[in-house]
Amino acid sequence: MSNRIVDCIRRTALVSVATLVPLVAAAQTATTPSAPAQRQPHAAPRAAKQQPAEAVQSQGVASKTTRAVDKDADARKSGDVIARVGSTNISTDEIRGYVAALGERDRAALRQDPSLLSQAVRMMLANRLVLQEIAAKKWDQQPNIAEKLDRVRESAAVELYLQTVSSPPEKFPSDEDLQKVYEANRAAFLMPRQFELAQIFIALPKDADKATEDKARKSVDDIQRKLKAPGGDFAAVANEAGDANGGALGWVVENQIRPEIRAKVMEMAKNAVSDPIRLDDGWHIVRVLDTKAPYTRTLPEVRDGLVQQIRNERATMLRRAYLADLLKQQPPVINELALAGLLNERSSATR
Repeated sequence: MSNRIVDCIRRTALVSVATLVPLVAAAQTATTPSAPAQRQPHAAPRAAKQQPAEAVQSQGVASKTTRAVDKDADARKSGDVIARVGSTNISTDEIRGYVAALGERDRAALRQDPSLLSQAVRMMLANRLVLQEIAAKKWDQQPNIAEKLDRVRESAAVELYLQTVSSPPEKFPSDEDLQKVYEANRAAFLMPRQFELAQIFIALPKDADKATEDKARKSVDDIQRKLKAPGGDFAAVANEAGDANGGALGWVVENQIRPEIRAKVMEMAKNAVSDPIRLDDGWHIVRVLDTKAPYTRTLPEVRDGLVQQIRNERATMLRRAYLADLLKQQPPVINELALAGLLNERSSATR
C-alpha cells in the first residue's frame, strides 16, 4: 500500500542523529580526551594452542554447556524455573541478568512490547540445545574448530575490555554541552511538512493490454461515483476496493511522497479527495486527512538519541587514545617484506 505513494519509507527518523557531522566537534564543546593512565596490554589466553584437546573442552563451548547444566540443576532445586525445553532450564535470575545487561533503549522496547522478552527466552533455550549437541558430538574439540573458537574468544575479550576502558563518564555529556550541541545542529532537527494520507489504488501494469486498461478505468469510474455520492465514505469505498485498512497510509513526510502525487497533495485542503492520478503502476485516488506544518524538534524530543550519539563519539575518541597509548609504550615491529611475500604466496596458490 504505502510503497505505492512513498518513494522511500525509512525505518529510522527522517533526520537521524547518526547522519550528522561529528556533533561534539561541530559544537566545539568536547574537550580532547586526556591520555589514559599507563597500562600494560592484556594478552588474551591462548588455551587451545597450549593445552591438549581435553583441556580445550573445559575452556571452550563444552564448559559453557557444563555451566548451563549446573544452572539447570540449581534452578530445579530452587523451583525458580521460568522456562524449559527438554532437560534445559532457565531461571528467573538469568532473565533478570539478561534484562539488566541491556541498554536503556532495549529495555524501553521490552516495556513497550513484552513479547520481545519471550522471543529472547526462546532463543536462549535454542542456544542451550545447540550447546548440548556441540558437547555431545565433541565438535569444539576438532583442532581447526578449536583454533577458530580461540580467535573468536580473543576478539570478544578485546572488544569487551576496550568497551570498559573507553566508556565515557556516567554523567557525560553535561546539560550545558548537550544544549550547545543541539543549538549547533538545529537545522538537522527540522521536520518537513507532514501529511496524513489515505488512498485507493487500482493496479495497472505498464504493458497492460487495452482490455485490462478498460477494466481498470471502469473500476476507477465506479469508485469515483461512489465517493461523490451523498454520504460517500472514503474508508468504506477503500475497503470495498480491497484495502482492509480503509486505505490509511498514516503520516508521511512531504519529501517521501512521489513527486507526481506530492504536487497534487500540496494543493489539497484537509479532507479533500483528489481526482484519479494515473502513474506507471496504476491509478491513485488520494485523500488528505490532516497536515502538520514544518517544525524543529525540541531538545527533549531528540535528547535520548543525541546523548547516545555524543557518548558514542566520545567512546570512539577514548578508544583511539587508549590504543595509541598502548602502541606508544610498546611500538610494533613488522617485517613488511615478509608480510608482502605471504600475500604473494597466497595469490600464486589460488591461480
